Amino acid sequence: MKAVPVLLFFLTPIYGFIFGQDKDDTLSDEFRLNGTSVQNAFQESRTKALQGTVKLLRNDKLIALGTLVDPKGFVLTKASSCVGARIARLANGNEYKLKIRKRDESSDLALYQLITESPSFPHVKWSDANETAAGSWVLSAYEDLSEIRVGVMSGKWRSIGREGGVMGVLLRNQSAKSGVLITEVVPQAAADKAGVLMNDVIREIDGRKIVSSEQVVKIVSQKDPGDVVELSLDRKNKKLKLEVTLGHKSVTFELFNRNMQMSGPVSKRKDNFPMIFQHDIPLNKTAMGGPVFNLKGECLGLNIARVDRVTIFTLPSEIASSVVQDFLSQ
Repeated sequence: MKAVPVLLFFLTPIYGFIFGQDKDDTLSDEFRLNGTSVQNAFQESRTKALQGTVKLLRNDKLIALGTLVDPKGFVLTKASSCVGARIARLANGNEYKLKIRKRDESSDLALYQLITESPSFPHVKWSDANETAAGSWVLSAYEDLSEIRVGVMSGKWRSIGREGGVMGVLLRNQSAKSGVLITEVVPQAAADKAGVLMNDVIREIDGRKIVSSEQVVKIVSQKDPGDVVELSLDRKNKKLKLEVTLGHKSVTFELFNRNMQMSGPVSKRKDNFPMIFQHDIPLNKTAMGGPVFNLKGECLGLNIARVDRVTIFTLPSEIASSVVQDFLSQ
């Protein structure tokens, strides 16, 4: 592998600072992250990354990437991102209809199959992600499947716990009164989309009488994102009932966080994974479901959640390959 262009990519800005290079000068196109020199430096693994990745489309719009895991055209991807996928497009431009085979909610993985009479597809070779240390080079195919993006493995290996559902409201107890006052509704959050308004008073949730904000938090947090709760409300002396489809806590309250707003769209599901490693490859939310590779072109796992602009969670190959084996054995 040619390491010099990659080294130049990182050292050029430092060189300019130390030796007085004009501050208006910019890194030439060939040495940028998607430049020809960087792409060519990873040529062997780049080819395998592009061949092992597919685009999943709904109404001709990209919704996720997928990983070719078997020569018969089986594609593993992120389950919560690929709902309604109808077409798969390969790096060579060929398109195939899709059919769903299996779905595993615990890992957020789904298995699809490309529909063709004579399947014979290139597919990824699994590698033990444990052998790749923090700071090691990793790469993934970019969304257009014509180039790659490069980064490093970062952060500790860890499990990601369950968040629980959230309505996206701020609450206040009412002294000497039953019910809980809603003092603020987060824009575009679950409660807002359901029609809940500031100054509404929650009297019941799913038929259970509400006496404190702590009770509301306990009931809602025991449910999962996507679950529906029925609220009995008082609004200006009128009684009404609304159904709220709960959202993810991290997505809801990141609306208040300027740094997260600057990060762009993130994955709706970013929690409840048995084990992940993380990296800093600059990928969009619609690139989740695609594979991550080492410098040998071996697959280390599947990108499973875009957390922010510098953090991608990846399900390691041990988990991903085990799910594939379970799917195919059934």
